[in-house]
Amino acid sequence: MKIQRRLALAALLGATVLAATGCSGVYTLTSDVATYGEWPADRKAGSYAIERMPSQKGSTERDALEAAARAALEKAGFTAAADPKNAEFLVAVGARSTLTEYSPWDDPLWRHWRMNWRYGPPSRMFYGPFTLRDRSYEREVALLVRERATGQAVYEARAQSDGLSVGDDKVFGAMFQAALTDFPKANEKPHPVSVTIQR
Repeated sequence: MKIQRRLALAALLGATVLAATGCSGVYTLTSDVATYGEWPADRKAGSYAIERMPSQKGSTERDALEAAARAALEKAGFTAAADPKNAEFLVAVGARSTLTEYSPWDDPLWRHWRMNWRYGPPSRMFYGPFTLRDRSYEREVALLVRERATGQAVYEARAQSDGLSVGDDKVFGAMFQAALTDFPKANEKPHPVSVTIQR
């Protein structure tokens, strides 16, 4: 009984430490990235302006998303046009986050493997009342670069990740950065790209 209690306490303390330190410091976010297009080898990234649909105007959430995308674009070599009408490229950006909630009846034989707080049957070891893995979010960002003069799409980048949170400016910023890591090369096969986030 004492051994079981010590194991339960150790598990609880470990989870508490992780929860306390998980909101600050540095961590790495890995996204699956796929890029498309045929960017000329001798062409450099030029000035850009971000496009908005009429329904997206006046959105503060959109402002934060575009700021995250701008940082990634400028790190890839693009520069914001002083006058959007004179930009060499127009960029469309998007992001989504989809919630998946697990039912207690999903995979009845194996569901316990994704439950971080449960360490065995109630009669043996610590068995928490809930688990952080009862839900997860699938996040995706996308950028489409078009030539302003011709309207031709010249580069597309997508990044996908999943986690326990819906995502914030830093998470989406890291995903945009991951999406443009290959630029100007294109790699249509999804591949992992890791970016460090400072909290």
